[in-house]
Amino acid sequence: MRIPQAPELLLLHALPLDGSMWAGQMDLLPDATHAPTLYDFGESVEQWAAAALKLLYGDRVIVVGCSVGGSCAIEVAVAAPDRVVALVLIGTKAAHRPEPALHEDALHRLRDTGMAEAWRIYWAPLFAASADPRSVARAKEIALAQRTEAVARGITAFHCRPSRIDFLSAFEAPVVVVAGADDIASGPKISAAQAATAPAGQLHVIPDCGHYVPLERPESLNGILRRAIAAQRG
Repeated sequence: MRIPQAPELLLLHALPLDGSMWAGQMDLLPDATHAPTLYDFGESVEQWAAAALKLLYGDRVIVVGCSVGGSCAIEVAVAAPDRVVALVLIGTKAAHRPEPALHEDALHRLRDTGMAEAWRIYWAPLFAASADPRSVARAKEIALAQRTEAVARGITAFHCRPSRIDFLSAFEAPVVVVAGADDIASGPKISAAQAATAPAGQLHVIPDCGHYVPLERPESLNGILRRAIAAQRG
């Protein structure tokens, strides 16, 4: 009897952060976890996904993405559906309607005022009011360490991503949708609709949590991920 290959974890970060946002998840699958920083992989989530796939050494991967990282996670599944054994989408909008004016405004504001002001306007408000200040401070530290042009590339990748709600409705592997109860970006309502769309969809709403679940409620997320890993090992 063929023994199933052990799964890998591919962790894909949110804007305006990098792979270090997953520090609390790196020990879930030691020596089989990848948390790349995506900005230099290309101009689109499709290019990011293609580059991320090259990091993997096996054919059984649990892909976890937060926000734009979730959009990239979906593209990994689009590109390699036979390799993705589960998707975990955190604060992700699979459906997309282009908003070119908002896209241009974000780029201009970032370039004209810098990362600190863009953080204050766009990303700091996505944390729950009850978030641990240390988690918010760590996220800001990560954000301010990014190059402005790298984050601008991420903004463009986010705003130009394809709409993939139809793909989720046909994807048969488990799709675990995670939402912070206080997330004002995607939130529980959108997340519940996505989980209901997927044939094997699951929904987890994390109380007292905003958009950045891996940083705000790492242990809650880790419990969800441990169950997803155990299901694949089983």
